[in-house]
Amino acid sequence: MSYHYRLDGGNLAISSPRTDQDIGMYQCLATNTLGTILSRKAKLQFAYIEDFETKTRSAVSVREGQGVVLLCGPPPHFGDLFYAWTFNDNPLYVQEDNRRFVSQETGNLYIAKVEPSDVGNYTCFVTNKEAQRSVQGPPTPLVQRTDGVMGEYEPKIEVRFPETIQAAKDSSVKLECFALGNPVPDISWRRLDGNPLPGKVKYSKSQAILEIPNFQQEDEGFYECIAGNLRGRNLAKGQLIFYAPPEWEQKIQNTYLSIHDNLFWECKASGKPNPLYTWLKNGERLNPEERIQIENGTLVITMLNVSDSGVYQCAAENKYQIIYANAELRVLASAPDFSKNPIKKNSVVQVGGDITIECKPNAFPRATISWKRGMESLRQSKRVFLSEDGSLKIYNVTRSDAGSYTCLATNQFGVAKNTGSLVVKERTVITIPPSKMDVTVGESIVLPCQVSHDPSIEVVFIWSFNGDVIDLKKGVAHFERIGGESVGDLMIRNIQLNHSGKYLCTVKTTLESLSAVADIIVRGPPGPPEDVRVEHISSTTSQLSWRPGSDNNSPIQIFTVQARTPFSVGWQAVSTVPEILSGKTYNATVVGLSPWVEYEFRVVAGNSIGIGEPSKASELLRTKASVPVVAPTNINGGGGSRSELVITWESIPEELQNGEEFGYIIMLRPVGSTAWTKERVPSVESSRFVYRNESITPLSPFEVKVGVYNNEGEGSLSTVSIVYSGEDEPQLAPRGTSVQSFSASEMEVSWNAIAWNRNTGRVLGYEVLYWTDDSKESMIGKIRVSGNVTTKNITGLKANTIYFASVRAYNTAGAGPSSPPVNVTTKKSPPSQPPANIAWKLTNSKLCLNWEHVKTMENESEVLGYKILYRQNRQSKTHILETNNTSAELLVPFEEDYLIEIRTVSDGGDGSSSEEIRIPKMSSLSSRGIPALEPSTYFLSVVIIFYCFTTQPLTR
Repeated sequence: MSYHYRLDGGNLAISSPRTDQDIGMYQCLATNTLGTILSRKAKLQFAYIEDFETKTRSAVSVREGQGVVLLCGPPPHFGDLFYAWTFNDNPLYVQEDNRRFVSQETGNLYIAKVEPSDVGNYTCFVTNKEAQRSVQGPPTPLVQRTDGVMGEYEPKIEVRFPETIQAAKDSSVKLECFALGNPVPDISWRRLDGNPLPGKVKYSKSQAILEIPNFQQEDEGFYECIAGNLRGRNLAKGQLIFYAPPEWEQKIQNTYLSIHDNLFWECKASGKPNPLYTWLKNGERLNPEERIQIENGTLVITMLNVSDSGVYQCAAENKYQIIYANAELRVLASAPDFSKNPIKKNSVVQVGGDITIECKPNAFPRATISWKRGMESLRQSKRVFLSEDGSLKIYNVTRSDAGSYTCLATNQFGVAKNTGSLVVKERTVITIPPSKMDVTVGESIVLPCQVSHDPSIEVVFIWSFNGDVIDLKKGVAHFERIGGESVGDLMIRNIQLNHSGKYLCTVKTTLESLSAVADIIVRGPPGPPEDVRVEHISSTTSQLSWRPGSDNNSPIQIFTVQARTPFSVGWQAVSTVPEILSGKTYNATVVGLSPWVEYEFRVVAGNSIGIGEPSKASELLRTKASVPVVAPTNINGGGGSRSELVITWESIPEELQNGEEFGYIIMLRPVGSTAWTKERVPSVESSRFVYRNESITPLSPFEVKVGVYNNEGEGSLSTVSIVYSGEDEPQLAPRGTSVQSFSASEMEVSWNAIAWNRNTGRVLGYEVLYWTDDSKESMIGKIRVSGNVTTKNITGLKANTIYFASVRAYNTAGAGPSSPPVNVTTKKSPPSQPPANIAWKLTNSKLCLNWEHVKTMENESEVLGYKILYRQNRQSKTHILETNNTSAELLVPFEEDYLIEIRTVSDGGDGSSSEEIRIPKMSSLSSRGIPALEPSTYFLSVVIIFYCFTTQPLTR
């Protein structure tokens, strides 16, 4: 070490390195108390590139169409170079194409066929990447000769790859091939062994460079470049030879052996050519001796002694590289020692089990082992076995085997012993294992798992389902552990189909693991049938097929076919042939379908457990059309104008129309005639037809039948119904019209009935019109009565108002002429003020009432009397007592409270009611000590007594 060479940790630092002095191979040696190790070799080189000579280059003179090579001639250098050329003063490099090529092997510029545009100065640029320096050569002039144009000639290969190329594993190999020629040659490549070029190969733009990335053994072989044009072809070929530096397949490992043991080490490395092996100890080459044998990659040292300890290296080398594998050999010599590997303090085993007590002291060389139980030496027997590694094995352990056991270890350097105890426990036994069960989906079951065990041993129960542990701590749905310390029963609530399988109860202790298994079969309704297909469909039938779904562990007993149409309410069961579809039937014919209706079908399966989920719906298909068979019903009609016959019927719903172009056929004839008149109504939604003929007399009876038709033909006709033709309005007005008022809001209109015949027009009833002469309100009303009714009570009128009324007859054709109007004035409004100052007296079951006389206003009707309304409670029937006086006497059994109202009576109707008065029952009055007389005031009480005994009517 000096100022020039300096160690930095394990690194070597070279200050101001010099090319002449420091270039070469280097290796590092590392040493400690255990030995020395040698590193792999490192080669130090210096990259550089000098400047071009400044001497002017001669011009290169060529004819047009001739090929030319412009030489670069790089200056002295070391390291990989990159070549590029520029043309005239253009700063951009000359671009490669099928006519121009720059070789990265020679640095030369090749022009396959010169054109006039190529004339000019060319300059070569060389870059050394490692030296990080670029240099530029002097320009080379290219001039065109004037003595003619070069004719066509065959290719001449100027850039060739070597005949033999060594290619390293995983490297990228580039082969160059370029030819001069006129016309410009095309370049192609191939392998001479007949194998195709690897798919990973890459080509340059002109195909002058073939690149093989990640070179492997299979890429080795002969490669050929073909340059061709119209004048001929030329070939270049060479061989790629694969090589690989050594790579380790097996290394040596650190080894600790006892004195007098034997060492065997082997190392293996791959490479091409095959590597050679050398062995080193502490950095020095190891040579064969009496105890040391070396053969290729193996090293054997017999009868080791302590001096053999050290660091060893296996070196694998071919001509491309050397690699090292390192390991320590430590030769040990010591007396037995239990400090690192003592005997287990307590070894626990169950009765009837087997136990191994290990005895592995550190001892070099290996110690001789013997055992004692208590103070007695142990000898081998049928149950006691001393193994070669020193372990003690006892088979079929009994309670009497419990106690202390001592291991004694001896070698040439000393003796050591160590003691442990053997503890014997009772065995664990599964007393109630789970058993096979057959259950129905939705039930809850318990799988038992109960054990007997040594009280000092903790028992853990683990349940598994089809090989997967059930994590009961996470509260898995359906599963629950029940039971105590020795009971590990598993409850499955609301069991489902997917719970079918194997249930394993595992009982674990620190000493052993037991298990018992049971199969659970869960039976449920069948799964949905699959692949429902409509094989054929007619107007009223459909052939179906399907595949059964899962039977869910209970055989399928029956299938049911269901259908749905746009007109049905959900899915409906349909009739099939065969009528009953057994669990082995997978096709059927559905019958009783409606023609020209879109149907979907599905299938439901059933077994002894129940009915399963339905299948997916089949494809939506329409049945074929047919002649309609359902005739219209409720044939009726009548009315309409003169010369018209109105016919009505109940229209046929779409699902019964059986085809397209549906319509109705009308058959009609006068009663007594033999010839039918036939009409067609093409509208699907029609339910009415008007037949017009001027010869039809009013109210003529006709026989009518209504039928149906569609594109397939005419269908059924209804039964015959009698329908009358249209009629004229009534021609006569009612006579004897009169009107009278009953109250402020009610009047009654009366008239004489019309004696009608076919000439004067049929009368079906009467229409009462009424109105006022108040032009501001233009109030009018119209009320109809049917039959021979000749009076009509009209309510809801205004008080003290003149009303006009008129009556006219009507029939289906309309209303006839009105009678002359009559009028009446409604009564004045009833009194608006209710009776006031009401007082009452209760004696036994007699109630005396008295109130003030109500005075009316000018626009109100005079008071004619009073109504007393009384009831026992709000829900019972109301009784009415009328009187002309301002007092009244009621005889009622007062078993309950009574509610009483009083209102006025007048020509204009009943007036306003007084407020409701509650009369308590007699028992209530007595218990509360209330006197029989309860006046509103003292003065009024006198008046009440006076009026309660008078029988004279009120004077106005």
